[in-house]
Amino acid sequence: MIGIVAAVLFFIAFLINAADISTNDTFTSTNLMLLGLTALALHVAGIGSGWSYRGRR
Repeated sequence: MIGIVAAVLFFIAFLINAADISTNDTFTSTNLMLLGLTALALHVAGIGSGWSYRGRR
């Protein structure tokens, strides 16, 4: 699920960068790419993947 969020953030950052949309200082394509990288790192680390490693019987 977090991997999909990362993909959406990367796509929005690409659109802002490609269309040269003027945004405020907190909603820039660089900030969205960094949020996407954070979400991707969490996904690769296994957080939010839905897997449970607790012993089920």
